[in-house]
Amino acid sequence: MTGSDRMRTITSVAATPPATLALDWSDGTSAAIDLTPSLRARALRALRDPHLFAQAHLGDWGHGVAWPDGTELGAETLWLETLTVIGRSDTRAFLEWRLRHGLSLSATAQALGVSRRMVAYYSNGEKPVPRPILLACRGWEADAAT
Repeated sequence: MTGSDRMRTITSVAATPPATLALDWSDGTSAAIDLTPSLRARALRALRDPHLFAQAHLGDWGHGVAWPDGTELGAETLWLETLTVIGRSDTRAFLEWRLRHGLSLSATAQALGVSRRMVAYYSNGEKPVPRPILLACRGWEADAAT
């Protein structure tokens, strides 16, 4: 996300082995995230140890979750997982598209022909992302690839 997006931070974390994190966010959202698929990645292999996983703690300033071995997961990644858990896959798809292309709110608005304010609403999950907007994202991506 860019600097003009609302920055969510994690306010509390509780780990339940083998792979669940219960997160509370600064906007009041709460979710229990199953990280089983993520723990298959080589970089997170150490977290398969239930004793280590249980030691998850809030990272600096709530910008992630950290473990004593130095492993960290950023708030941005965990927010995307939270969106899936709370049934906001539309917002997740929209944010992933923006992040993949490094688009600011203004650049996104220009690319999709909508207002910057609507892009902010979609990005922050304040309004559902309409299917035509998600289709426009795919079209923009296909056009940019050519």
